[in-house]
Amino acid sequence: MTAPKITIKIDPSSWRISANGTKLGVSRNVLRMTEGAYSPVLYVPQTDLDMALFAATDKSTHCPHKGDASYFTVSGLENVGWCYETPLEGVSEIKDHIAFYTDRVSVEKQP
Repeated sequence: MTAPKITIKIDPSSWRISANGTKLGVSRNVLRMTEGAYSPVLYVPQTDLDMALFAATDKSTHCPHKGDASYFTVSGLENVGWCYETPLEGVSEIKDHIAFYTDRVSVEKQP
C-alpha cells in the first residue's frame, strides 16, 4: 500500500479558535495539511493557543504516515484536539501544533 501524498502549507489568514464560547487562541501561522483525498486539516501552533485551557488525556492513536497522536480535552470537550509530539520524517512541520475536530471546536477564518 502506497502512502498518500501529504502536503503542508502555511495559511497566512487570521484564524480564531474557540470551544463552548471560550476563546482558545488566534493565529496567522496555521498549517494546512492535505493528505491524499481527505479534507484538509488545520494545525494550530501551540504558541498561539492558551495552553492553560488544555488538559492532556490518556487517549493516543497511531497514523503510519504521521506517527503517534496525543489528545487534549478543552472547555469540557473530551479528546477534541490532537498533536504529534514526535511526528515522522516528512511531516516534521506539525510538531508543536494542535489539530481539532471542527464539528466540536470552532476554527474560523477571520475577515
